[in-house]
Amino acid sequence: MRKSTKDLFPIVNYTVLALIGLVTLFPLYYVVVVSFMDPSEYLKGGLRLFPSTWSLASYKYLLSTKSFLNASMISGFLAIVGTFCSLVITAALSYALSRRRMPARRAILLLILLTTLFNPGMIPPYLLIRDLHLINSIWALIIPVLTSGWYVILMKGFFDSIPDSLEEAAQMDGCNDIGIWFRIILPLSLPSLAAFGLFYAVSYWNTFFSAVLYMTDASKWPLQVLLQNMLIDSSTAAGGGAAQELMNEQSIPPETLKMAAVVIATVPILFVYPFLQKHFAKGVMVGSIKG
Repeated sequence: MRKSTKDLFPIVNYTVLALIGLVTLFPLYYVVVVSFMDPSEYLKGGLRLFPSTWSLASYKYLLSTKSFLNASMISGFLAIVGTFCSLVITAALSYALSRRRMPARRAILLLILLTTLFNPGMIPPYLLIRDLHLINSIWALIIPVLTSGWYVILMKGFFDSIPDSLEEAAQMDGCNDIGIWFRIILPLSLPSLAAFGLFYAVSYWNTFFSAVLYMTDASKWPLQVLLQNMLIDSSTAAGGGAAQELMNEQSIPPETLKMAAVVIATVPILFVYPFLQKHFAKGVMVGSIKG
């Protein structure tokens, strides 16, 4: 009886997990199918899980519009430049805090810890961005989130595990602190940099709420804000009708344009992960094991 129960559990377990996987993947599959569906076939109505005619009309139209290309370039700039700047700041601050000789080390760590416990809310950051004259500036979407207190603490734990003897040996060879950081510390930190780089890239690519707050000019919207206006209410899009411009094509159904926009907004991050997979498994364990 025990043996039969033991043999039955994996079957039930895998079956349930497979069903959950299918339910989870179906919306994504349907979005992709509709985005590649021929406009004339979609206008016939009904649920089609595998269209008889495939078409790139929606993608061609989206990629030919100025507002969509502009929003995509802004999101790309945020993901590339923002991620690079955040990694530099986070790695430099974490490494400095991991060195016992740093003045006021404990006080700075306490201040960083407080940022993970208390959130100032929406108004103080907005007032700061306004006083710095960064409203409608793309840097308003990067500077306030250059680093994360939680990421700094985790990466510091990784740097704490690097033996001091490596630095001492480098100093004996005439290497200064900057040289040690670039030649020794950063090459050893590739797993953590890959993991946090992916987290930062996803965060910057999905920038939405801060863009709604700080970007009143529709021409400076990132892709996620433009996509939200397309999906929710394209006919009354604010800020000059950037989303409405995308929906003015009468020969292409708005739904296929929306699905194509969702696919375009999703694919870049999906392509980033395979290049970081080699280091990601180690990076997610950053700071959890010491020694």
